[in-house]
Amino acid sequence: MLMESDKVMFEVYREALYTGKYKVVYFTELGDHNKEYEINRALAGEHFYDGFLKNTGKDQAKEVLEGLLKRMNDGEKITPGQFEAEMAAYMPPAKSAK
Repeated sequence: MLMESDKVMFEVYREALYTGKYKVVYFTELGDHNKEYEINRALAGEHFYDGFLKNTGKDQAKEVLEGLLKRMNDGEKITPGQFEAEMAAYMPPAKSAK
Protein backbone atom coordinates (compact mmCIF):
# COMPACT_ATOMS: atom_id res chain seq x y z
CA MET A 1 0.00 0.00 0.00
CA LEU A 2 1.44 3.38 -1.02
CA MET A 3 1.48 6.18 1.51
CA GLU A 4 0.55 9.70 0.44
CA SER A 5 4.24 10.64 0.56
CA ASP A 6 4.97 7.88 -1.97
CA LYS A 7 2.87 9.62 -4.64
CA VAL A 8 3.12 12.75 -6.75
CA MET A 9 -0.21 14.53 -7.36
CA PHE A 10 -0.51 16.15 -10.78
CA GLU A 11 -2.99 17.81 -13.13
CA VAL A 12 -2.92 18.17 -16.89
CA TYR A 13 -4.76 21.22 -18.14
CA ARG A 14 -5.08 23.27 -21.28
CA GLU A 15 -3.96 26.84 -20.88
CA ALA A 16 -6.96 28.98 -21.70
CA LEU A 17 -5.55 32.51 -21.56
CA TYR A 18 -2.47 32.57 -23.77
CA THR A 19 -1.19 29.67 -25.85
CA GLY A 20 -3.92 27.05 -25.60
CA LYS A 21 -1.18 24.47 -24.96
CA TYR A 22 -1.52 21.49 -22.65
CA LYS A 23 0.57 21.78 -19.50
CA VAL A 24 1.14 19.79 -16.33
CA VAL A 25 1.54 20.90 -12.74
CA TYR A 26 2.94 18.58 -10.06
CA PHE A 27 1.15 19.87 -6.98
CA THR A 28 3.10 17.89 -4.39
CA GLU A 29 6.41 19.24 -5.75
CA LEU A 30 5.52 22.92 -5.58
CA GLY A 31 7.44 25.13 -3.19
CA ASP A 32 6.17 28.12 -1.28
CA HIS A 33 7.67 30.47 -3.88
CA ASN A 34 5.59 29.14 -6.80
CA LYS A 35 2.65 27.30 -5.25
CA GLU A 36 0.01 30.02 -5.53
CA TYR A 37 1.06 31.05 -9.06
CA GLU A 38 1.04 27.49 -10.46
CA ILE A 39 -2.25 26.56 -8.79
CA ASN A 40 -3.94 29.71 -10.10
CA ARG A 41 -2.63 28.98 -13.60
CA ALA A 42 -4.04 25.46 -13.50
CA LEU A 43 -7.38 26.71 -12.15
CA ALA A 44 -7.62 29.25 -14.96
CA GLY A 45 -7.09 26.52 -17.56
CA GLU A 46 -9.37 23.77 -18.86
CA HIS A 47 -9.01 20.60 -16.79
CA PHE A 48 -7.98 17.54 -18.82
CA TYR A 49 -6.78 14.90 -16.36
CA ASP A 50 -5.54 14.59 -12.78
CA GLY A 51 -4.10 11.80 -10.75
CA PHE A 52 -1.08 10.47 -8.92
CA LEU A 53 2.26 9.07 -10.04
CA LYS A 54 4.17 6.52 -8.02
CA ASN A 55 7.18 8.22 -6.48
CA THR A 56 9.40 5.33 -7.57
CA GLY A 57 10.03 5.73 -11.28
CA LYS A 58 8.57 9.22 -11.32
CA ASP A 59 11.31 10.57 -13.59
CA GLN A 60 10.44 8.03 -16.29
CA ALA A 61 6.73 8.72 -15.71
CA LYS A 62 7.34 12.45 -16.22
CA GLU A 63 9.14 11.72 -19.51
CA VAL A 64 6.17 9.68 -20.74
CA LEU A 65 3.77 12.39 -19.59
CA GLU A 66 5.81 15.10 -21.35
CA GLY A 67 5.75 12.97 -24.51
CA LEU A 68 1.96 12.78 -24.31
CA LEU A 69 1.74 16.56 -23.84
CA LYS A 70 3.96 17.09 -26.88
CA ARG A 71 1.74 14.84 -28.99
CA MET A 72 -1.36 16.67 -27.78
CA ASN A 73 0.22 20.09 -28.39
CA ASP A 74 1.19 18.93 -31.88
CA GLY A 75 -2.50 18.32 -32.59
CA GLU A 76 -3.00 14.63 -31.79
CA LYS A 77 -6.42 13.99 -30.28
CA ILE A 78 -5.95 11.99 -27.08
CA THR A 79 -8.87 11.32 -24.75
CA PRO A 80 -8.50 11.26 -20.96
CA GLY A 81 -9.05 7.48 -21.13
CA GLN A 82 -6.23 7.04 -23.63
CA PHE A 83 -4.02 9.28 -21.51
CA GLU A 84 -4.73 7.18 -18.43
CA ALA A 85 -4.06 3.94 -20.31
CA GLU A 86 -0.64 5.17 -21.40
CA MET A 87 0.21 6.35 -17.88
CA ALA A 88 -1.25 3.34 -16.01
CA ALA A 89 2.12 1.65 -15.38
CA TYR A 90 3.32 4.74 -13.50
CA MET A 91 0.21 5.28 -11.40
CA PRO A 92 -0.68 3.59 -8.12
CA PRO A 93 -3.57 1.13 -8.26
CA ALA A 94 -6.98 2.67 -7.70
CA LYS A 95 -8.46 2.19 -4.26
CA SER A 96 -11.33 -0.24 -4.27
CA ALA A 97 -14.57 0.63 -2.53
CA LYS A 98 -15.30 -1.47 0.55
